[in-house]
Amino acid sequence: MNASQVRSRDSQGDIRLGMGQSTLGAVLVAMRGDRIAAVMLDDDADSLRRAAHERFPAAPIVEGDSTMDGAIATVTACIDAPGTQADLPLELNGTAFQQQVWQALRAIPCGTTLTYAELAARIGRPGAVRAVAGACAANEMAVIIPCHRVIRSDGSLSGYRWGPARKAQLLARERAWVAHGGTPV
Repeated sequence: MNASQVRSRDSQGDIRLGMGQSTLGAVLVAMRGDRIAAVMLDDDADSLRRAAHERFPAAPIVEGDSTMDGAIATVTACIDAPGTQADLPLELNGTAFQQQVWQALRAIPCGTTLTYAELAARIGRPGAVRAVAGACAANEMAVIIPCHRVIRSDGSLSGYRWGPARKAQLLARERAWVAHGGTPV
């Protein structure tokens, strides 16, 4: 998709917002129809609401829809219980390259990390390290598409759309989960 196609898509259909709380703070799930359009994390619900309105400026937004409860519970479980797999329909708006990167991110096992260079090599594009980093940054599905599992070549965490402290918490939680044989810690 190019930018004008994304804008056109964003204006089609209501966006329903649901809020929840996790051990990482407030969680917002945005849905269009039966598909999750975004998962966002922040310290407070008001910041998330503003971010959703900015992300979907052309779409009518409906807040507090009780039909969102199941999706919120599933997303929160993915955050709070490492290793939980979300089987949710996603609305992924991105270029073919971004979609390829996002698919590869979903194949990184819980508790492991890759560097941006390793991820680029996995998708057959070893020279596209910066483009891979850009695709990770464009990911709008916090935790569901685990871009937090990608680190710099020197082992440092690098940026994370929802804050480097959350990235560190997610990775530590996942490593502990693996160390305890895949049981909650």
